[in-house]
Amino acid sequence: MGKPTGFMEIDRQTSREIAPEERIQNFNEFHIPLHCDEQQAQGARCMDCGVPFCQSGMMIGGMASGCPLNNLIPEWNDLVYQGRWDLAAKRLIATNRYPEFTSRVCPALCEAACTCGMATGASVTVKENERAIVEYGYESGTIHAVPPPARTGKRVAVVGTGPSGLSVADLLNKRGHKVTMYERADRVGGLLMYGIPNMKLEKWVIDRRVKILQDEGIEFVTNADVGRDVSAEELKENYDAVVLCCGAKKPRDIGVPGRDAEGIYFAVDYLTSVTKSLLDSDFADGKAVTAKGKKVLVIGGGDTGNDCVGTAIRQGCTGIMQLEMMPCPPQSRAPGNAWPEWPRVLKTDYGQQEAIAVFGRDPREYQTTVKEFYKNEAGQVCGALIARLESKVVDGRRMMVPTGEEFAAECDLVLIAAGFLGCESYVAEAFGVDMTSRGNVADVKYATNQPKVFVCGDMRRGQSLVVWALREGRDTAAVVDESLMGYTNL
Repeated sequence: MGKPTGFMEIDRQTSREIAPEERIQNFNEFHIPLHCDEQQAQGARCMDCGVPFCQSGMMIGGMASGCPLNNLIPEWNDLVYQGRWDLAAKRLIATNRYPEFTSRVCPALCEAACTCGMATGASVTVKENERAIVEYGYESGTIHAVPPPARTGKRVAVVGTGPSGLSVADLLNKRGHKVTMYERADRVGGLLMYGIPNMKLEKWVIDRRVKILQDEGIEFVTNADVGRDVSAEELKENYDAVVLCCGAKKPRDIGVPGRDAEGIYFAVDYLTSVTKSLLDSDFADGKAVTAKGKKVLVIGGGDTGNDCVGTAIRQGCTGIMQLEMMPCPPQSRAPGNAWPEWPRVLKTDYGQQEAIAVFGRDPREYQTTVKEFYKNEAGQVCGALIARLESKVVDGRRMMVPTGEEFAAECDLVLIAAGFLGCESYVAEAFGVDMTSRGNVADVKYATNQPKVFVCGDMRRGQSLVVWALREGRDTAAVVDESLMGYTNL
């Protein structure tokens, strides 16, 4: 590499974050990028490690280690160090067509598998290097519309404009197929647009990429709910292939007494309402579900639950509690969680940081679940009965079971972020595709049981990360292309 001793001479330096007390005043991104020279120095920390686990994307213990896109990380880190930004951008987009998304919302599987991190305790800033590269690519014009030189005469419909849909559409279009994307919402982006809050991914970032895709020949049809407003048979008749990329958006509910109370929402509906109102009118339309002046209970300790915490605080909630069923993770790797496995350690994300700054305590209550919701005479939720849990082996399986200890919590707004149970069934039913027992569309190498109909992303694999959706789109594009042309060069 360009500087073999860089990891010994240069300390890890990340972007500066706007202080929680300041950033909660708006819904803007709050990371301030490093100066170009500082970022180049971070590129120098990428060591000549021999086996770059950062780009391996292999599965260990059921979890990914390294980048599922197999990004050429050591290459473009070295190019960043050398200041060869144009070439770094080209090497980056050779494997990742949407680095502006992953560099903002990915949990950085690459950094968790970084050899430098194992050796020094401070991994290379791969995620921020990636963001610096892609933003340079846009600013310099290195990333720009490149329409395909010729068309194949084949037409493909992609249902859903989330990350997997955008990924498969981009590659099939570059191959020369005519691609039309159908989106049931009023804006393109799917999960990226309405499922991820603006402070994590500002929506102009999506619009910027969509403009390029349009200039390259992809057609977008919004407010088109395939399976309801648009006939599945019509798509199968008018296109040579149809790719279903509708995500896994069926939320897991909490079936306890009092669930019918007003003021209880699924997290995805809450976050969607907030982002849509922000984009439509800067909240002037009053259509967002609001936490202002309310005590909020968030059920679920994952990324979506954290997004609910951060959103509710920005809206002006007066208190917040986040329930997490599992025990609190350790501060450092446990003996059975060795590198390069994903580190199962405590992470305090931006929402929890903001709750600590505003309310003076971490909002998370570990090993808890809701036993009952309380409602007032008007039918509005006003509290919840919370049960403490412990880990026990029951019938040969380790489970979280009630300890018998319970406590009551006041709340005026409840947000359920307990995960998802697969895709919404109506699209699958409209196309007549088989389903798995987990609620996903069944496939054999991305092909469904119906001729010409393919599936990828969360709709196929279940709830997952944006980076996996992009990988699925890339792999599916090659399968679809081969079915259309008899061979593929994707």
